[in-house]
Amino acid sequence: MIRKIVITIVYITTIGLYAQDGTVSPYSFYGIGDLKNNSTVENQMMGGIGVYADSIHINLKNPAAFGKLGLEVMDREGLVTYTAGVSNKQFTLKSFTAEEESSITTLDYLALGFSVGKGLGMGFGIMPYSSVGYNLVDDRTETGGSLTNVYTGEGGLTRAFYSIGYEIVKDLSIGATVNFNFGTLESERLQQIEDVQFGTFDRRSSRVNGFDFNYALNYTPLIKGRQRLYTSVRVNTQGNLVSKNDRQLGSFSVASGVTIEELEVNLAAQNLENTELKIPTTTTLGIGYGEDYKWFVGAEYSFQEMSSFENVFLGSANVAYEDASSFALGAFLTPDHDSFTSYLKRVTYRAGLRLDKTGMLVNDVDINNFGITFGLGLPLGRSFSNLNLGFEFGRRGTTRADLIEESYFKFNVGLSLNDRWFQKRKIN
Repeated sequence: MIRKIVITIVYITTIGLYAQDGTVSPYSFYGIGDLKNNSTVENQMMGGIGVYADSIHINLKNPAAFGKLGLEVMDREGLVTYTAGVSNKQFTLKSFTAEEESSITTLDYLALGFSVGKGLGMGFGIMPYSSVGYNLVDDRTETGGSLTNVYTGEGGLTRAFYSIGYEIVKDLSIGATVNFNFGTLESERLQQIEDVQFGTFDRRSSRVNGFDFNYALNYTPLIKGRQRLYTSVRVNTQGNLVSKNDRQLGSFSVASGVTIEELEVNLAAQNLENTELKIPTTTTLGIGYGEDYKWFVGAEYSFQEMSSFENVFLGSANVAYEDASSFALGAFLTPDHDSFTSYLKRVTYRAGLRLDKTGMLVNDVDINNFGITFGLGLPLGRSFSNLNLGFEFGRRGTTRADLIEESYFKFNVGLSLNDRWFQKRKIN
């Protein structure tokens, strides 16, 4: 078992470092890139809500849920849960005059969760936090000829986390997560004028790192028989990120693409060599009702003072920020998780929807996102492990004001495996 855990840690670290560049969205041009959904497939397919928790799945959105790991499982001592997820996202990008299609496959998360003792659990893992990946062309007619700007960007931030949860009294749990975010954001603008031999470039790079914390409180009392009320309050504190920046200006040959001249900009003189990025605090309120392992329906509301966000080094003149909010609904049904005669009765059926007001205004237009989700949890044998499949249809943005509308279809695959942290050996 120890060897398996060491291999898993190495696998998490190695692959997690390459879990960037996970988008082709033009809206990754802004802020710190396209923010990823920091939840497992099980939660994503219920609209992304994190208020529900059980003893056999890791809940990445809700650290208080770690205290529930193994509570209803026989011989829970030493239980460890592995979870991993990948996704493929098909994009249709549409402007007022054109339409293009693209796709990308990414690693969504890798994590381990442990039942340390009754009511106490912890876990750690790695996941993408944001991704940058765009290629935009702006053609316009200026005095003296046609002017073309080509904007490209890549990179993103990775998040490594450690969580702990504890059931302080029956049905009341608390939890905390410390997140370390790190990565590089790169952008380039190429500019050329019709019939001019040389073009110019502006390259910028930010090496970013910093911490934030997620605190959670869950209260899940029994109401009637086995039916339970689920409530949670979660606060993801302000992310204080430090950015070390570089910038190069220069010229290149339009015919060959060869750099002619390159100059390193003295950012220290502009007080831009080291800057701060403050990701505003997010507060989430959740409520639900259901029966453990059988059925559940719930809702969550999140709000964030995004109006205070600013990226002074990689900012853009055509973007502004206002307070953000999100509303999500989710549900699941497992007809009979103990059935010996029907596999389909042991399958978990999930569905949800969400509406995100991102707080980002581009060309004075709100950029909102709407998604519909559904999926299946497929048991693996007679164990507590399962394979989770998820599907999401959504739309973000608009074609108004020379913007781009994204329609997307996302397919998720997640594994949730339960095993022993250690096994007591018996001597005959």
